[in-house]
Amino acid sequence: MGVIRSSESLDAEVEEFREMLLHGTGSIPWKRSTGPTGKRSEGDSEAGDVRMVCVTSSVSFLGFAIVRHLFSRGYFVRLALETEEDLEKLRELQMFGGMEQDCLSTVMASVVDIDSLCRAFNGCVGVFHTSSFADPGGVSGYGKHMAELEARTAERVVEACVRTPTVRKCVFTSSLLACVWRRRSPLNQRLAGVVVDENCWTDEGLCRDKKLWFALGKTMAEKAAWRTARGRNLKMVTVCPALLTGPGMRRRNSTASIAYLKGAEEMLSQRFLATVDVDKAAEAHLCVYEGMASGMACGRYLCFDDVLERVEDFVELERLLGLSSRSTLTSSSVVDRPIGYELSKRKLSRLMSSSRRCIFYAYML
Repeated sequence: MGVIRSSESLDAEVEEFREMLLHGTGSIPWKRSTGPTGKRSEGDSEAGDVRMVCVTSSVSFLGFAIVRHLFSRGYFVRLALETEEDLEKLRELQMFGGMEQDCLSTVMASVVDIDSLCRAFNGCVGVFHTSSFADPGGVSGYGKHMAELEARTAERVVEACVRTPTVRKCVFTSSLLACVWRRRSPLNQRLAGVVVDENCWTDEGLCRDKKLWFALGKTMAEKAAWRTARGRNLKMVTVCPALLTGPGMRRRNSTASIAYLKGAEEMLSQRFLATVDVDKAAEAHLCVYEGMASGMACGRYLCFDDVLERVEDFVELERLLGLSSRSTLTSSSVVDRPIGYELSKRKLSRLMSSSRRCIFYAYML
């Protein structure tokens, strides 16, 4: 259907990552840090300081992809892990290989403890906060209390960025759902082509009425992040990706996907149920991060590949996630429906096009 790449095995993905680590940027084994000091061994170039970044939720579906892309661009990456279970996930992936190096380190940090976060961020110039909350006990994996927790966590993460002297930039992962859920009055109920872009915000009251807790949490968290960063000595941008797809999505991102898809029939009928390949989302995060240095990137960015318009596409999406089809829509009802929202990613497209041109010219020189 042109929306989702076919699912591959996690082993193949891990092996690809290992090959990239070993051959893509030189011999770069893994190293477990003893603490977030940010210090490097003698002989490291001065450029290592300005290319040291920290990624939270780095074992998540998106976090893992961002780490891969950072490696491919020669960054020094610190993985902020919350629990020993996260560390075990890395060990199970056999990514350490018994080797030592300075390009990658891990550190334990609690996202609800500002002091812990400050220690983790110390020595890093940039932070990628890719929050990945899920409630294993919940039916959808995400409840009202998770939305409130995510908002409090966003405040703490950004506050830690502000308090850490070395941190200058933060890329905050939000969601397309923080932009699209809005009330429609009887006067505009059938208006066509309502454009949704980076200036749009989801209505929190509507989310509470419809119990759309994942959308509420992402909206509250992003607003909390902007409030905390406003007027402070920190450059921040937010990326609002659609539903993440790609190899391993069922195995590694099913809980978050199910939470995202609450209200999916209405999203489909209004044409704002969109997807984005996880690697393209990771590339967008890196693009806005690098664009901040030149002043090219600021504010919010919507990030999506395709907008689902057919019931068949939605059913296929549910199948890839291992869900039984729950859609009550029919193809005819979709064809006859009024035109809904028009999602716009022009801002991100312009930035990424400019970034590619700069890289091309630099290569030619």
